[in-house]
Amino acid sequence: MQSNHYDIVVVGGGMVGAALACALGNSALKVAVLEQSLPATPTPDYDLRVSAISLASQALFENVSAWPRMLARRVAPVREMQIWDAGGSGSIHFNAAEIGEACLAWIVENNVIQAALHERLHQYTNINYLCPAEVQTLNLTDTGATVMLKNGSTLQARLIVGADGADSLVRHAAHIQTQSLNLKQKGIVATVTTEKPHTQAARQRFLATGPLAFLPLTDAHTCSIVWSADSARADELLMLDDATFIATLQKAFGKSLGTLQTVGPRAAFPLTLTHANSYTTTRLALIGDAAHTVHPLAGQGVNLGFLDAAALAEVLLDAVVRHKDIGAHSVLRRYERWRKAENFSMVAITGGFRYLFGNDIPGLSQLRNLGLNAADAATPLKNFIMRRASGVNGDLPKLSRRREHAVP
Repeated sequence: MQSNHYDIVVVGGGMVGAALACALGNSALKVAVLEQSLPATPTPDYDLRVSAISLASQALFENVSAWPRMLARRVAPVREMQIWDAGGSGSIHFNAAEIGEACLAWIVENNVIQAALHERLHQYTNINYLCPAEVQTLNLTDTGATVMLKNGSTLQARLIVGADGADSLVRHAAHIQTQSLNLKQKGIVATVTTEKPHTQAARQRFLATGPLAFLPLTDAHTCSIVWSADSARADELLMLDDATFIATLQKAFGKSLGTLQTVGPRAAFPLTLTHANSYTTTRLALIGDAAHTVHPLAGQGVNLGFLDAAALAEVLLDAVVRHKDIGAHSVLRRYERWRKAENFSMVAITGGFRYLFGNDIPGLSQLRNLGLNAADAATPLKNFIMRRASGVNGDLPKLSRRREHAVP
């Protein structure tokens, strides 16, 4: 495809942008995906960044034929999840078998997800992947959109999709404001090995400074950690030598996995809650982190983005069938109404949990522990939480619904 005229230009070829492109594959729409740099290639070492992939996201990957490519690399099932409060005896335990599922989620390295989606999108004849491609300016009108790249190229489109992350250039160019809360925390990520096997269970301990999660990887004695801590404390943890870091991590996490043995390279990313005031305007739509960011404690961030991608694809493909203008705000508003309330709820819930469990107000610890234990004993409530968080229930787009022959 040599023409610079497209139906849709997706700015951002990360996991969510690539998923949208695959969802639009083999359609009548001509799509360009713009990415500034090539994604990292998966290596024998575990990627520092992993995602807890819900069953709804797994269904999306299956329905665009990307899931087998992930299975061929590395995916790890989460069959159980254990959550407990370091400030008391409260705990809750989730088991996939209780809702008749083989697992609650999958832990997949981000570079594995991205590599599989990119391989798939390159197979579609209606998708053009442009990399490196950096946006210089963006112009939206009632009749079309123009994207000027820094290399001087110009692209014309009926619709621009911003999938370019939390500091979205597309969102800024469209003058869409956000509600934002800087949590003054960072999430530390690393890979650790443990004395005891993780038994395909995810574990999360709520500390006074933030949650600490151990996520099971394919090796039975290897976990990916996400440790949320106040920014100053996180910086201190990053500067520790490996032996001191392991000792500090052991004290924070406890002995549920025995002695922690090794730790790989560490990195940290800032934690903020953001939500765009609008997801759409004429000729433009936002998906993923460009529209919202949540606290990682529930593992829902990227899954919300994948649901955005599947919902927007469904709205656009339906508009094509009905011979409607895919860039018209009246069409795009259907996508916004579909996703905005649910995403905002997750932003609020994860933010609320961060303050609920990271607060030492007298009496609050007892209430937290009482609430965890009560929820653990309330089987219908616990099963509802599991089904919703896993992506089994809810107003799911067609591509996020599982086939009967889904991989167990």
